[in-house]
Amino acid sequence: MHAPQFKPQEALVCAMVLMAASDRQMSDAELAMMSRLVQELPAFSDFHPSEIANVTETCLGLLNQTDGIEAACTLIRDALPTRLRETAYLLACEVAAADGDLTQEELQFLQDFRIGMDLDRLIAGAIERAARARYQVI
Repeated sequence: MHAPQFKPQEALVCAMVLMAASDRQMSDAELAMMSRLVQELPAFSDFHPSEIANVTETCLGLLNQTDGIEAACTLIRDALPTRLRETAYLLACEVAAADGDLTQEELQFLQDFRIGMDLDRLIAGAIERAARARYQVI
């Protein structure tokens, strides 16, 4: 079986799926966030939400392989122009913030994903802080 290749929108969805699956359970809040982001963001203007299921299946299949996260990150990085790698990280952070509780596995994934996307630590920190600020409760 050959490795899949992602279109840019599929790579962005895969980033969200990997984040949601990083703690071995996708919460309803995370799934709802992924759906909302795909429906609302300009990056997905020509991507149909029904395609989320196929991308999710592919991503989860990658996770079942040895070095699956590394393989998935490589596929995502290869599918995205440099300017959209920050977008992929932002989407992962949005999904992480969706249920209001970051697990150690999710934090580790974000670190690995930042490295995999070759993002500067300060830029990643700013993205993380912005996502956290957006979902503060009063």
